[in-house]
Amino acid sequence: MSEWQRFSSAGELDETLARHVAKQLEQDIAARGAASLAVSGGSTPRNMFRQLSRCDMDWSRVWITLVDERWVDPVDPDSNERLVREHLLQNRASTARFVGLKSPQPDPEQGIAAVSRRLAQVPRPFTRVILGMGADGHTASWFPQADNLGELLDRAGAPGLGATDPVTAPHLRITLNLPAVLQSRGIIIHVTGEEKRSVLEGACASRVPVAAILEQDTTPVAIWWAP
Repeated sequence: MSEWQRFSSAGELDETLARHVAKQLEQDIAARGAASLAVSGGSTPRNMFRQLSRCDMDWSRVWITLVDERWVDPVDPDSNERLVREHLLQNRASTARFVGLKSPQPDPEQGIAAVSRRLAQVPRPFTRVILGMGADGHTASWFPQADNLGELLDRAGAPGLGATDPVTAPHLRITLNLPAVLQSRGIIIHVTGEEKRSVLEGACASRVPVAAILEQDTTPVAIWWAP
């Protein structure tokens, strides 16, 4: 169900994607009175976030949350919340309603209940979910070596959050599971570089976690890619 949007440069991709996401948010505001966006961390979306933050709309009607989060303090350099606050919740987007995924509990398993109550405020289905992807084929915090990967990717499970140990990356994580990500009007996979293009093209054959997004037929998927 995936389609490719290919660009000659990351800058062109970021500018076009920001306009596209803004348009989708505006359409949901007009149709539903509110819009919602679930975003990912990492270095790839930073410039796109900055451009999106300058788009003119009623940001007070937009809810923003995270696809996943490292279980670190929100001011920690590794925090996805910090990334979003510094690059997206700026300029016109400073009035958006943000719901983070970190709670005061000592680990994500103990924090799931509190974070789930907070996340319930966010309108569903999401207007868009924006995913990144690692070179190992993980997306969200669905890591190949995680003991509970099968549970996180279970299409028959209830939409919600899961706690996970990525094994091959730092920090315990909290993440939306596959049914929760699929509760969206559309999914965008935002990646750059030849290595990640190759991983995506071979994802279904190699059975890496992102294949769960590419193989499903519930929610439209678009891959936005630049070298």
